[in-house]
Amino acid sequence: MASSVLWRTLGRTKLLPSHALGRPTGCTEWYRNFWRTSEVFGVAPIKLHMPALSPTMEEGTIISWLKNEGDPVAAGDALCEIETDKATLTMDADDDGVLAKIIIPGNTKNVRINELIALMVPEGEDHTQVEMPTETGTPSATADTPTDVPAAVPVATSNASSSEFSSVRHMAGGKGHADLSPAVRYLVDSNSLDPAAIVPTGPHGRLLKGDVLKFLAGDPSARTQDPAAATAPSPPTPVAAPAPPPPPVTHPVVPPAAAEEDEYVDIPHTNMRRTIAKRLTQSKTTVPHAYSSIDCDMDSVLRLRKQLQGSGVKVSVNDFIIKAVGKALKSVPEVNAQWTGEAVQLLSNVDISVAVATDKGLITPIVTDVPSRGLQNISETVKELAGRARIGKLQPQEYQGGTFSVSNLGMFGISQFSAIINPPQACIMAIGGSRILVEPMEDGHRTKTVMLVTLCSDSRVVDDALASTFLENFKENLENPFKAALL
Repeated sequence: MASSVLWRTLGRTKLLPSHALGRPTGCTEWYRNFWRTSEVFGVAPIKLHMPALSPTMEEGTIISWLKNEGDPVAAGDALCEIETDKATLTMDADDDGVLAKIIIPGNTKNVRINELIALMVPEGEDHTQVEMPTETGTPSATADTPTDVPAAVPVATSNASSSEFSSVRHMAGGKGHADLSPAVRYLVDSNSLDPAAIVPTGPHGRLLKGDVLKFLAGDPSARTQDPAAATAPSPPTPVAAPAPPPPPVTHPVVPPAAAEEDEYVDIPHTNMRRTIAKRLTQSKTTVPHAYSSIDCDMDSVLRLRKQLQGSGVKVSVNDFIIKAVGKALKSVPEVNAQWTGEAVQLLSNVDISVAVATDKGLITPIVTDVPSRGLQNISETVKELAGRARIGKLQPQEYQGGTFSVSNLGMFGISQFSAIINPPQACIMAIGGSRILVEPMEDGHRTKTVMLVTLCSDSRVVDDALASTFLENFKENLENPFKAALL
C-alpha cells in the first residue's frame, strides 16, 4: 500500500497519497519542501503600524519610503519619513526581515496612528507569499462604519453554486469593506468609491486592485450597470388619450447672475497647524491667563554685547534674555512649576523653550539646563536648534517638555504683545522691541534704551505677587549683566 499523509487545510482533513506531495511512493524520508508552510499557507507577516512620534500626534503624513518591497531590513534601519505635527522624523525597524508589502504609499496625508502601513516577513521567507490581513485600519475604525451596513452577511454553504458564492463575497466587499484587500480598501476609501459600482474580476467575485484602477481611469467595462435602470419596465401602452395639459404658466425670464470670480484661496492645514490651533484654543479656554509687564534698561547689555563682538564673540540680545530668565528661575523656583490638576509641581531642571517661527507654524526647541550654560554656549545652541527647526529635523526630545517659554518679537518691530501659555508650563515671557526713552535729570536729561517684557502666567500657579517678584529679579539680572554673572 502506498504511503500516505494527513493533509489539513481550511478546516478539512484529507488522506492524500505521498506522491501527491512531490515524493516518490515508498520513500521513508520527508522532503524538506513539505515543511515550508509558506508554499501552502503563506508567510505570517510582521505588521508595521503608524507610530505615535509625539504625545500630541493623532495622524501624520508618510512623505516617502526609504526601502522598497523585497529589500532586506536590519533592526534600526530607517524605513520611511513621517511628518508629524511638529517635525519630520524617520520610522526605524525593530526587527530583521524583508519589507514585503507597502500598504500606505509615500506622499499620503492624514494617516492615523496605529493604522497598518506595511508588512514585513522574517529573514529567509519568500516575501511574495506574505499573507495579506483583512483589516488595516485603527481599532476605532469600526466605530466609524456607516450605520446602513448590514449587521451580518450570510455565509455560503458547501453546496452553493459559484455564482451565489460570488454574490455573497461581493456584497461583503461593499460599504463595510469586509472582503477587500488592504490595497483595494485604501484606493476605495481615499477616492470615496462604492465597491458595488465596480465590476470585480478576481476569483469568487473578489474585487482586485486593477479593477479599481480601471474604474478610476474611466473604463466603461469596469462600471457595473445600474440595476434599477436594467430592470425598469417599459411604460404601458395608454388605453385612452390623456387629457390635454393645462396651458403653461409663463414667468419673466431672469438672466443668470454673473459668476463671481473666486476671491479666496484655500490653504490646507498642515498637521502642525492643526495641532497648534487645538493646543492654543485649549490653553486660552482652560488656563486663567494673567499678565504683568515691566521696563528693562538695556544699556548695560548693549555695551557688553558690543565689547564681546569686538573680541570675536557673537551673541544676541535674546541670548542675554534667556540667561537672565534661567537665573531668575533659580532665584524664584516657585515660578519654575506646572499645574497638574492634583498638585503644583515644582521642577528642579530649568529648561527654557524658545519660540521659533517656521513656514509651517511656531515650534519651541528647548535649551536645557540654562543656568549652567555660558552665554556663548546658549547662543550656539539656539542657532543650531532654530536651524533644524526650520527644516523640520528636530528630534522629539528637543521640542517636547520645557519648564518656561520665551517668545521674542522685538526683532520684528513689535514693541509690546502678550503670548499664550504652552501647557503644562505655567509661564511664557513675551519680549518686545527696544525704544529710546528720554529721562529728565537735575542738570538736564539723559537717554536710555528700554525694553518692555510681559510675563503671561497661569494664575493658578503664579499669583500677582509672585509674578512681580520674578519680574523684579529678571530685571535686576538683565540690567546688571556683570553682577548677575550672565557670562
